[in-house]
Amino acid sequence: MRDAYIVQSVRTPGCKQKRGQFKETRPEELLSFIMKAAVERTPGLKAGDIEDVMCGCAFPEAEQGLNIGRIAAKMAGFPDSVSGATVNRFCASGLEAIALASARVQMGWSEITMGAGVESMTFVPMGGNVPRPHPQYAIDDPSMYISMGITAENVANRYNVSRADQDKFAADSQAKAAKAAKEGLFAEIVPTPAYKYVKQADGTYTKEQFIVSIDDGIRADTTAEGLAKVRPAFAANGSVTAGNSSQTTDGAAATIIASKAKCDELGLKPIAKIVAYVSVGCKSDEMGVGPRYAIPKALEVAGLKIEDIDIFEINEAFASQALYCIRELGLENSMHKINIHGGAIALGHPLGCTGAKLTATCLANLKEVKGKYGIVSMCIGGGMGAAAIFEMV
Repeated sequence: MRDAYIVQSVRTPGCKQKRGQFKETRPEELLSFIMKAAVERTPGLKAGDIEDVMCGCAFPEAEQGLNIGRIAAKMAGFPDSVSGATVNRFCASGLEAIALASARVQMGWSEITMGAGVESMTFVPMGGNVPRPHPQYAIDDPSMYISMGITAENVANRYNVSRADQDKFAADSQAKAAKAAKEGLFAEIVPTPAYKYVKQADGTYTKEQFIVSIDDGIRADTTAEGLAKVRPAFAANGSVTAGNSSQTTDGAAATIIASKAKCDELGLKPIAKIVAYVSVGCKSDEMGVGPRYAIPKALEVAGLKIEDIDIFEINEAFASQALYCIRELGLENSMHKINIHGGAIALGHPLGCTGAKLTATCLANLKEVKGKYGIVSMCIGGGMGAAAIFEMV
């Protein structure tokens, strides 16, 4: 099987659902921009060189429907020859898209592909606009449709993750993100056009553009003491709050993958390659434990040990589940390698975009620390986990 080389990986900022700077910017606009930007930032590459786009999206309906992977490619100005598909593995959709795009190159089915991800949680809410669980199965196995917040409470209760530890973890995430933003360390972000509709004197509206350069959900003044005052969000006597959970967010990201032959032909510079991707199942009512099982499986596939990994991007869906996974993996003394510039509690979790977003972040952080191997991993609604290992080249 051939190597599949990543030659570009970028993301938009992540902006708060309904209250952030992308609240009037449609998901197709975010995705088409970052897809075009990825090509423009890759010397020697033209849009027509890309053969296929795989795009992750957790709720592909409404503004995100009608195969956004193909629509956004056309909006980006890609020629008709570039095909596109939309991929859904909930929170791992963006990572799944990169894995599938890489697999096409590895198998020799394509020479250059793109793996992307998008989610506008402003335009399409969590669960979609018209969720309709199967009435009988919802009685037989209600945990398949359980609130993600309740799964986080289950993890906290079953595995003794205290409220104090969750709040400290969340405050640390905010502090790391604030420091990185202040120091300009989010090298993977491309300043992104956003839009707002401004009412005119005659009652009509004009569409005005402005540029967003930073993740707008970072709360630099967050402290564990302050978070301790936040009410539980999902259970009356619970420990999971809005402050120690991921932010619902809008954003998009894109990664370009090429074969060695095409890199040589076009003069493309390889950045990294994907060396393993796995998904695992777990109990749906404690879906947050997924990375605890996915990461060891990915390491086994790659023939690596956990000590070989220089950067971990473990999605902070909730502090409770992230802490549980870190403890079970024996990484408590390796916090300097985990989410080094903050995680989803500070930067947001734009569902179908997250895997693509974290890939861009992981590669940028590996470059910063001069590391070799990085892991991107997350839990997945419905009871799953996913993990990918990337090697810098």
